[in-house]
Amino acid sequence: MIDCIDVALPHGITLSCRVAGPVGAPRLVLLHGFPEAAFIWDELIQGLAGQFRCIAPNLRGFERSSRPREVEAYRAKHLVQDIAALIAATGDGPLAALVAHDWGGAVAWNLAVQRPAMLDQLVIINSPHPGTFLRELQLNPAQREASAYMNRLCRPEAETQLAADDYAGLFAFFGDLAGGQAAWLDEAWRARYRELWAQGLSGMLNYYRASPMRPPTADDPAAMALSFAPEFVTVHKPTTVIWGEADRALPPAMLNGLEAFVPSLKLHRVPGAGHWIIHEQPAQIESLLRQALR
Repeated sequence: MIDCIDVALPHGITLSCRVAGPVGAPRLVLLHGFPEAAFIWDELIQGLAGQFRCIAPNLRGFERSSRPREVEAYRAKHLVQDIAALIAATGDGPLAALVAHDWGGAVAWNLAVQRPAMLDQLVIINSPHPGTFLRELQLNPAQREASAYMNRLCRPEAETQLAADDYAGLFAFFGDLAGGQAAWLDEAWRARYRELWAQGLSGMLNYYRASPMRPPTADDPAAMALSFAPEFVTVHKPTTVIWGEADRALPPAMLNGLEAFVPSLKLHRVPGAGHWIIHEQPAQIESLLRQALR
């Protein structure tokens, strides 16, 4: 059984969480991405809750979690602070694993670099490492084109446009980023997303507005103005990366050279799966996660 709880963090943010599994068991924290919520992990949580204490927070700006109005409040340092505080508030010692997809992965990569003592290992699902993502945005025109939607999500009118015609613009993401129709997206899933999005879109869109990691425009150099030394983004924890190779927004070139930033890397490429591999192949995700946790 999955319980819904609110966890109040010391710095004034509250995260609504979906939790299951024995208190005191090894912990898993699972981070969702855009435009989703913690409920995407329900099937996986139910499969793992016999062995692990599973905690899936709604990130700030999503669902019933705190929604600061200021765009600055969605910078990476604040998102990492939230998850670090959640880990500290929900048990002792490091996590058995931090598991993350999409924007959740952006938070997880940063936390694994900055707070490595908080986790034993990292599991990333179709979320680019900042080092390879920056390289591709700066040097690969095809990646800049694939990521052009990020700038559209930053526009002031994005909320109105995405909500129009029964959220047609948001539902389109599930097909566009997967390279075709989202066969898993039945009416039950649509109802869950409508309920989520009706609670507000600004928080989730502020992730894009707050981040310079996006293609340049005539008015904003964005990723072209960024640089960082490799040692500041190197992950020294054992890391499993699961990658649906049909992801249109994040093609497999994102994996080239990843081992330079992740010395202890296990990479699982999944041909034919897209960005939404968690929905497309849930049994495969559970199997690979169990393999990592052994």
